[in-house]
This record gives sequence, C-alpha cells and structure tokens, in this order.
Amino acid sequence: MTTFAAGPLLLGVRHHGPGSARAVRAALEAATPEVVLIEGPPEADALIPLAAEKDMRPPVALLAHVVDEPGRSAFWPLAEFSPEWVAIRWALEHGVPARFIDLPATHTLAWGNEEEKGTAEEKKGQEKKGQEKKGQEKKGQEKKGQEKKGQEKKGEQQAGASDRSVDADVRIDPLAVLAETAGHDDPERWWEDVVEHRGGAGIGADPFAPFTALEEAMGALREVYGVGGHDRDLVREAYMRLQLRAAQREFGDEVAVVCGAWHVPALRQKPSVAADRALLKGLPKAKADMTWVPWSHRRLSRVSGYGAGIDSPGWYGHLFAAPDRPVERWMTKVARLLRDEDRMVSSAHVIEAVRLADTLAAMRGRPLPGLTETTDAVRAVMCEGSDVPLGLVHDRLVVGDVLGEVPQSAPAVPLQRDLARAQKRLRLKPEPMERELELDLRGETDAGRSRLLHRLRLLGVAWGEPTASRGSTGTFRETWRLRWEPELSVRVAEAGVWGTTVLSAATGKAEADAVAAHALADVTALAERCLLAELPDALPVVMRVLADRAALDADVGHLAQALPALVRSMRYGDVRGTDTHALTDVAVGLAERIFVGLPPACAAIDAEAAEHMRRHVDAVHGAVGLLGEPGTAASGGIRERWHSVLRVLAGRDTVPGLIRGRAVRLLLDDGELGQDEAARLMGLVLSPGTEPGDAAAWIEGFVGGGSGGGMLLVHDERLLGLVDAWLTGVPTEAFTDVLPLLRRTFSAYETGVRRTLGELVRRGPGARGSAEAAASGIPGFAPDLDPGRADAVLPVLSLLLGLGEAYDDDFVGVAR
Repeated sequence: MTTFAAGPLLLGVRHHGPGSARAVRAALEAATPEVVLIEGPPEADALIPLAAEKDMRPPVALLAHVVDEPGRSAFWPLAEFSPEWVAIRWALEHGVPARFIDLPATHTLAWGNEEEKGTAEEKKGQEKKGQEKKGQEKKGQEKKGQEKKGQEKKGEQQAGASDRSVDADVRIDPLAVLAETAGHDDPERWWEDVVEHRGGAGIGADPFAPFTALEEAMGALREVYGVGGHDRDLVREAYMRLQLRAAQREFGDEVAVVCGAWHVPALRQKPSVAADRALLKGLPKAKADMTWVPWSHRRLSRVSGYGAGIDSPGWYGHLFAAPDRPVERWMTKVARLLRDEDRMVSSAHVIEAVRLADTLAAMRGRPLPGLTETTDAVRAVMCEGSDVPLGLVHDRLVVGDVLGEVPQSAPAVPLQRDLARAQKRLRLKPEPMERELELDLRGETDAGRSRLLHRLRLLGVAWGEPTASRGSTGTFRETWRLRWEPELSVRVAEAGVWGTTVLSAATGKAEADAVAAHALADVTALAERCLLAELPDALPVVMRVLADRAALDADVGHLAQALPALVRSMRYGDVRGTDTHALTDVAVGLAERIFVGLPPACAAIDAEAAEHMRRHVDAVHGAVGLLGEPGTAASGGIRERWHSVLRVLAGRDTVPGLIRGRAVRLLLDDGELGQDEAARLMGLVLSPGTEPGDAAAWIEGFVGGGSGGGMLLVHDERLLGLVDAWLTGVPTEAFTDVLPLLRRTFSAYETGVRRTLGELVRRGPGARGSAEAAASGIPGFAPDLDPGRADAVLPVLSLLLGLGEAYDDDFVGVAR
C-alpha cells in the first residue's frame, strides 16, 4: 500500500503522544518510504544510529550546547511513546535513512542569545521612555491618541488582507482551539478521546486517514490565525522545505516526514527556493556540539522540549506499552504499588475499580476511561476516598521515576566520561528518585563517594546535598540526599572548562573561587570544602588567599565568622588522613586577633549588635574548644587566653548584659568559674541598682540561647531563687519592657523543663532541701551528704548497671 502519488507523506503528530506514535508506526509500515525525515536539529544525524544500541533506553534527549559557553544549551527530549522516537527506531530496523530537518541548533542557540540581548535592550528602552514620559504628560497623551489611530488603521488593513479574528501577535494553542470548536473545555481530554484512546487516531483500514484529518484541521487554523504568534516557525518551516526538496531530489517522492501537525500545511506549500533562502539569510550562528543524555519521566512532566509538557508521562507510557486491556493492566499496577506500601488491596478492589472507571467513562460520554476516570476510581475504591495514597500513585505511576540510559559510545565531554567511570567504580548509580546515602568514611569506597560528591558540589553539580545524620554524630559519618536531574548533564558540560577530570576540574574551580572571593568567611568555607573534597593542589592557593584576607580584615565579626570553619577543617585529618598542619598557623593567628579585638568590639553596642556578637562569642568558644584540645598543635595556652577574654567580657559594665551573661555561663560550663561565684555575679546583676532591661538581657545570655540553661536552673535552686526574687521585684512600669526578653528566654525550654521550673517556683525555695540548707539560706543544698536520699536511688542505679539486686556495701560506698 503506497500513498506517494500526491507527493511526500506528511505525518503531522503531537509530540510525546502514544496514539500519534502508534499511528506513525502503522503509517510507516504501510507506506515503506525510502527515507524518513524527522523534526529535530540536523547536527544530530550522526547520533541517530546510537538509538539502535542495546544500552540506549528512553526517555533520552538530544542535548545541544555552545562549545565556548556550555551553559547555553537546548534539549530535544524523546520518550518511548514519542512519534519521533518511533520513526527513528522504524528507520533503523528497516535499514532506511533517517534525517533531522528542523532549523540547525547552531542557529537556534545563537538566536536565543540574540533574543535575550534584544529583550534586555528593549527593557532599557522602555524604562528610558517611561522616564521621559513622566515630564511630558500632555505630549504623551497626544502621542498615545495618534498611535491609537494608527493601530486602528493598521487593523483595518489587516482585516482587508485576511479575515483573521485575532491579531497575529497572539500565540495560540491549536489543540485548545480544536477542542473548543468541538465543544470541549479541556484540550487534554479531547485529544485523549479522539486520538490516544482510539488505537492511534482511528487506525483501521486506512492508516493515513487521521493524518489527513489533522492536516485539514491545522490548515483551517492557519488560514484564520496565520502563524498565531509563532514567528520563528516561518524560518523553521522554510528550512524544512529546503531539506524536503533535497530529499526528494535524492529519493523521489517516497519520502515520509514526521513533524508537529502545526507545520504540515506549511510543508505542503510550494514557495520558491529563493523565497525560503531569503528567510534564512543573516541568521546568527554559534558553534554547537550535540550528544544524547538521559532524561526522566519527571522531567518530561515539565514544560520542556517543543513547548509541550506532559502531565502524565507514566500514564502515556502505559497506554503505549499495553498491548490490550489498558485499564485493567493499569489498575493492577496501582494495586501492586499500594500493596508494596502495606495497604490492604485485594483482587476485588481491582475488579470494582475497573467497573467504576468504565461506568464513569460511559456517564461522561468517553470512548474509554481516561486518566481522570481511573484516578477517580482508584480514589474511591482502593484509597477509600483519601488523597494521601492517591498522591503516591500520582508520583510513582502517573508521573513515574523512569530514568533513561545512553550508551558509552555516545559523544561526551571528557569530564562527563571521567564522572561516569567514577560512578561505576564507586557503585554510585544516578537515579531520579530521591534517596539518602549513609557513608562511613573509614571505608575506602565510602570515602571515595564522599570525595566525589564534595568535588561535584564545588563544580556546581548538585547531585548530592549533605544532611544531618540520624545515627552517629561522629566525624567519620556523612549523610547525603541524592537525586539526579537531567539538567545536571548541562552543569557537567559547563564544568568541563575547568578540567578534563573531576579532580582537576574541582581543583581549578576552587582556585578560581578563592581568588574571586571577597569575604574572609567565604575563603575559610572554601578551605573547608577543599579538605572535604581532598584537593591537595588547591589548598595552598586557598590558604595563601586566606592568609592575605585575614591580615587585611580588621573586623572582629568577620574574623569570628571565619574561625569556626577553619578549625572544623583542621579536624578532618583524623578520619580522612589529610594533612591539616598548614591551617594551624592561620587558625591560631585568627584566634589571637579575635582575643585582642573582641572586648573593644563588644563595648557600647545596641541590642541588635549585641545579639550578633553573642553568636560570634558562641562560635569562637566552640572553635577554641576544638583548637585547644590536648594533643593539637595549638593547644598550648590558647584556651587559657580565651578564658581571660571571657573574664574581661563578664566584668566590664560597658559590655551589654547579653554578652556578659553569656561569658559567665561559658566560664561556668568550662569549670573556670565556681557556682558560688556565678551566683554572686548573678546576684549583683539582679540587684535593685541595675536597670531591669540590662538585667533581663544578662539572664537571657546566661540561661538562654539553647545552652541548657533550663536544666541549670532546675539543678541549682540558688540561681532559680535569685531569678525569681528579682522578677517579683521588678517595678510595674519596667515589667512590660523586660517581659518579651524573659518570654523569649524561657519559651525556648523544653516542655518538661518548663513544667519542673513552674513546680519549683510554686513550691517555694528550699522546700526540698534539708533543714540546714533552709537555715543557711541556700535552698536545695546542705553541708553533707544525706544518706537517706542517696540510698533511695541505689536500687534503680543497680538495675541500670545490670547488677539486679546484688549490690553490697562496697557498691553503696562507690555510688555515694
């Protein structure tokens, strides 16, 4: 059966439509053309044979990018149910040449760049024009009136030239117009009814009939709307006609063309070759490379490629792959998924869901149940009316988690090939599903995975994101959240300018980032990332920049921000085996400058600045704790010098109460300040001579900020009594001012802590202490141990230690 008497076979399709894909396959089988021309960039012709390799599994996409600017790229995605993919596979299986005939990517990419520049210039021009019009309102109104008359005249000319009902600049959706003409308000449902659910647009005795009908419909639309705002289509269609003529000269009329149905009437026209070439004259160019990249169903669900996003790629894939009884097979998939999630779904549920879907389709006048009917049936029967499990069905099946694969022989930048080798060696397969990966850095494989993920993050390839570990908090553990998106292939291509391997590219990028960084904290953070990624060649450059920035930066806040990351970096040598001695001198130098500059920087500042400085004090305290640990190169005396700084902060009246209170608390926690002395300092601050606001800020610094101050008050009733006595004595006129501070402090405590503090305050100081404690005025404490109270906890303690009831006098003595 042939159909070439009237010229080439033009198969107008809807991109990514399973019905169109089946119709294309049937038409090609019936016509057996000598060559198949497909809408797509002709630079990809050399990549077509790769579609026949066993390692090629759709969804995939053709990726074009500018050689000198990899970030400027374009994708042409293809799924198993895409008509273009079906045409490619048919041609390869039958030994028929297949070629792409759309506008070359070299023009498409450059054209997009020109449009962006034009948009920016137009925006600047509009802003300038708007500024000029502000001072010329009257002239502007007159000009507007003249423009309106001109537009009316132009509109009359357009109406005389053709009977268009809308302006040519209005972009239309052909399917929406056809659906509205047929009396449907939903283009997707209309297309499903007339194409997807009718075995490929009514495939029967005449496999070409649906394409003839679509060509007539699109021709009528183009007569009314013209290009409908698709101005670039005129250029694209001119190029397609030139390619079609070239194929006809080589193969005669036995040529099949698979393209968007909107273009078919334009390809049927016969303008002169000179006219078509005139449209192509002067097009911008950019040197472009092309390759195949994996794509995903989730990415297909977005508006991409051809401007046609698919809301339900998993459902379309099912319609294309199901040989028969698609609804029954779909309901079986849904039941299997829900059973895997421990939901009670039986065969009876499947039967009833199918019956309900068929009934709904009949009531709504549809030839077969569509996605709407099957979804309604699943919700009512299998999900018992709940949208929670239905969301799982939509995510896993309607959209799907399918990720395509491309063969190793596909062209790729050297960096991409090195990444693929590393992924294979480390058994770290890219997957579209988000998953967590726990790494134990003491093992070589997990350590290699960590290095790879950190290097990719440096390159801007956000395949993995570090997250808090739910297990161990040790430095040998890392937790990553992984998810591979097709766009990351572009990021890899962009990163290729820094090197041909992941290691060399990450090194080059880190060195460039260090030189370009302005803030000291950014450089220290980069040093930390270099150690995590194990970039020994980049670290000297980063450290040199860090030393220069630290020497020039006199802001104590900047130094305090930089120190914690630097000290954390020094800790990585423990597990990763990295030499961090180069960091020690810089870290000690930063700490010494902070010690000198911190007290003056904390004097005479407002409340907001005090809060920022309090966070800096906490950060420096934690960093000094790590830097001054025994056995470290910087341990000698650095903690003692820091404690001296805290004593200065705690005793200066010019320092805000928030910082003074925090300094006292840190000294108390480190054992550098006795509880009696802490209580004395608190008593001085809470004396009537201190302003209530300053006293409240001191309390917030001492027991607030998530520092465990609530438990401190629970176990030291002297401090609690001082706070209680001060609070009850605050003058009425000042109470309103200090209440927000106190509420913020105590509301951060856990519920149990707040309840215990309330009970202690209600019971009154000294209620649980001994008579001696009450007499001495120190609630909750006595000069000697109370044997009765101590013996009461021994049975519980012995059970906790696994001794049962077998404890003796020696154990009692030790416990006491």
